[in-house]
Amino acid sequence: MAPSAQRKGNVAEHEAQAYKDPGTPEEQSRRQFLANATLAVGGVIGLVLTVPLVSSLIPESLLSPEKSAGGVWADLPKSDIATLTSKPGEPVKINFNFKYADGYLPPADDTQFVWGVKLTPEQDQTFRAKRPDLFNVPSMEIKYPAVTMSFVMFSSICPHLGCRYQWVGEQKRFICPCHGSQFGVEGAKLAGPAPRGLDPLPFREKDGQAQVTWIQYKSGQADRLIVAYS
Repeated sequence: MAPSAQRKGNVAEHEAQAYKDPGTPEEQSRRQFLANATLAVGGVIGLVLTVPLVSSLIPESLLSPEKSAGGVWADLPKSDIATLTSKPGEPVKINFNFKYADGYLPPADDTQFVWGVKLTPEQDQTFRAKRPDLFNVPSMEIKYPAVTMSFVMFSSICPHLGCRYQWVGEQKRFICPCHGSQFGVEGAKLAGPAPRGLDPLPFREKDGQAQVTWIQYKSGQADRLIVAYS
């Protein structure tokens, strides 16, 4: 073999052996530290990029319910309002539709129902006394009028575990079929495991049209915490 070829072979063999040599313990520790540091930096960069992306996909109503674009005014059928007006003190079930928009999600149609009550003059005067949870307990108060023009619109969601309660005319009270919670016509809790009374919703009249804003409160606790607007 030519001397130059032999030298090249020796160099290649030496380099190959160098790759196989694990090195001293200090060199091994240094390499391990650099590898761990690289992984850690990569993880931090990935987290920084991921958090804004994931946050952008979460509905705004869950991140900041009070700022959500989902709190829209929905029209209530005029025929139901007419029925409600003609029956003071008697709850009326009102179905309504609205288009719900939240953050980066496309608008979607939603259907809900409320229980409306046109309070009698006596009920209107005693409402505040019968519903101290709406006025005298800061963590249970609402940020809008509970009664507007003697009308009150109750969310149809039971504050116990989220079932849909019904008005039972024979007993003159709202009754939840799931766990037996009962509420008076003003929404005050009368019996059962519900931790609070019924939740009134924002209501208004604009240009001759009655409107309501659908708000979903957290069930199973006394405090009123907004979960979402749909």
